[in-house]
Amino acid sequence: MAIVVTYHDDLNEVQGDAALAALLNAPQARAPFDRIAWWRGLEQHCALTPLIAVASDGLNRAVLPLTRKGRAIEALANWYAFRVAPLASEHADRPSLFEAIARDLAGQAPRITLSPLPDEHGDATLLEQAFRTAGWVVFREQCDVNHVLEVKDRSFADYLTSRPGPLRTTLKRKAGKVTVSLEREFNPASWAAYEAIYAQSWKPQEGSPNFLRAFAEAEAAAGRLRLGLAFADGQAVAAQFWTVEHGTAFIHKLAHTEASKPLSPGTTLSAALFEEVIDRDQVSLVDFGTGNDAYKRDWMEQVRPRYRLEMYRPGWPGNWLRIIRTALRRARSKG
Repeated sequence: MAIVVTYHDDLNEVQGDAALAALLNAPQARAPFDRIAWWRGLEQHCALTPLIAVASDGLNRAVLPLTRKGRAIEALANWYAFRVAPLASEHADRPSLFEAIARDLAGQAPRITLSPLPDEHGDATLLEQAFRTAGWVVFREQCDVNHVLEVKDRSFADYLTSRPGPLRTTLKRKAGKVTVSLEREFNPASWAAYEAIYAQSWKPQEGSPNFLRAFAEAEAAAGRLRLGLAFADGQAVAAQFWTVEHGTAFIHKLAHTEASKPLSPGTTLSAALFEEVIDRDQVSLVDFGTGNDAYKRDWMEQVRPRYRLEMYRPGWPGNWLRIIRTALRRARSKG
């Protein structure tokens, strides 16, 4: 059957296609970043206009979430996304469907950038090959890392014994300095405490507080929220925002006030949340998102690369200098 490629900038349109709606609302989605609700939040709170590329062969669908940026196209993602990934029906011919999308996109933009792409399931490789086969000039490079923990049926106590000695020593010395509260329901007062802590932390200004709050409210309604607060002398001094679904705990945000740093409240709070998701939720994976912060290595045991694909239409003159510059930069980095 012939493959048909369509584009949607109205997320309500996809609800009219039963197979597409089922894919984008699938409760078994690998992560929150794969759901239409996440993209809707980006549209409503982050000024990103969706361009959802869909390939259909009749029964199956393949989807690439995109957004326009001037004449170029980029992945539909922002700083809150751990990664962006291509999506497809369970029995889809993924190479053929994504190659069809890549060919059709040549009529939509001269340049496309996709990042951060994972490859533990072959996503980056799939898209790289699809665009090369469709005639694009493709440059691939690692752009970030993703720290994760495979629990491997350990209890929290077993896991803790494998942590670095300084971390375990800090927990023993500082655990009694703060009290911890863990919540699964959305509490406006607790969220206000999180925002106040973040404002007093070392973290940069929050990108889109409204997006994050809306996401936390939705995750709480679905039973996926894990919000932790640490208190010293009755004052909230550290906060962490996690979610849990389908055996994975995602660590979205964490912060502590600079004044509370000597108490190590973040370490104590992290331990409480790891115990919660390992022993109570019985997750198999903890995902600490992107970034190579040193503290992540204390808790995580594996590092997965994240990739950027830069694609250029070789027949468009405006790309010629960019292609040459990118090729030279890559050659110098390898030399």
